[in-house]
Amino acid sequence: MNDDASTRIELAILAKAPLPGLCKTRLIPHLGAAGAAALQGWLLQRAVATAVSADIGPVSLWCAPDETHPDFQRCRAFGDVRLLPQPQGDLGARMHAAVAAARTPAGTLIIGTDCPALTPGLIRQVADALGRHDAVLVPAEDGGYVLIALRRADPRLFEAIDWSTDRVMAQTRLRLQNLGLDWHETAPLWDVDRPADFERLAAGMPALRSLVATPEQA
Repeated sequence: MNDDASTRIELAILAKAPLPGLCKTRLIPHLGAAGAAALQGWLLQRAVATAVSADIGPVSLWCAPDETHPDFQRCRAFGDVRLLPQPQGDLGARMHAAVAAARTPAGTLIIGTDCPALTPGLIRQVADALGRHDAVLVPAEDGGYVLIALRRADPRLFEAIDWSTDRVMAQTRLRLQNLGLDWHETAPLWDVDRPADFERLAAGMPALRSLVATPEQA
């Protein structure tokens, strides 16, 4: 743990409530709406626990549609987690809002809940690298990214990006270059969006199959 307040980095998590039909919609044909929601609940708890364990600074959980869902409230049991409602706008606008609201002068790190491969150790490595770069990213194998860390807020970094496509990381690299920012990338990780991703996750964590009650096991 680094107790120097000047080097602490806020960790912001953007998350959807585990409501059937709202979350993990690309997995609904595979898991059903209730199963996809159950998976989201599990991913949410894992992401918050990982963020708190990383201990790089304060943790904020940006909640959609708002912070009243019981699963969001239960996340406070992991530690000092500030709950905030996600603002209106596309993903870029919501990410920028999280960076702009950060309480730490050394920067902000943003994650979602879709990457169970993310570890406290990797988050600490990213936080350390942010001390030497304007931005640090963990690319996703599908062409997006699972984490972005920034020293300061700049809305231009998130504007006119084709979110939820395989062009996100390439467009972000170009935007960083055009803004004259120095950035670092780690090795890619995978997130859980599609049926094949769930099967990959469940292969290592078989208990998830009973949690989500997939049609194949009904």
